[in-house]
Amino acid sequence: MTRALVLIDIQEGMDSPKWGARNNPDAEENAARLLAAFRNAGLPVIHVRHESLRPESPLHPSNGGTTIKAVVAPEGDEPVLTKHTNSAFIGTDLEDRLRAAKVENVVIAGLSTPQCISTSVRMSANLGFDTWLAHDACAAFETHADVSWGNAAPMSAEAIHTAEVSMLHGEFCRALSSDAILERL
Repeated sequence: MTRALVLIDIQEGMDSPKWGARNNPDAEENAARLLAAFRNAGLPVIHVRHESLRPESPLHPSNGGTTIKAVVAPEGDEPVLTKHTNSAFIGTDLEDRLRAAKVENVVIAGLSTPQCISTSVRMSANLGFDTWLAHDACAAFETHADVSWGNAAPMSAEAIHTAEVSMLHGEFCRALSSDAILERL
């Protein structure tokens, strides 16, 4: 089975205080370990970065946050796809690249778990890929928006991350630790 690693939105703009407190400070290091292993095995690696269309976003090109973090920076001919939505598949040629490389198993890691990671994992599964989520190579941010729309209370980053991974696992993906994925390479 051909595997590919898709790293999503591991960008400088994700360090903005605007997002609030974050869980899993080791996410980028775990993603870097996966990246090194995929490179060493000669398996496909695809980087995806978000360019927000909203000028106030830390991920808008004018704010300097679109650069991929050095710890997982692309090398050689590794493609970097640019997206403007939550899904790494919409408005990019990600699916075409995966199909051209005869990839059956997609390993996803990046930021943030309940937004672009969740959306991309769901879409990957819906497109028929055997999808693995490297849950410890992802992170979430606490709720910081007004949640007065109902009985909801603000949630910690860890609670959001755990809830999202729990909802994805078994239905859309296999949630695995980076170590478990590395053992399967």
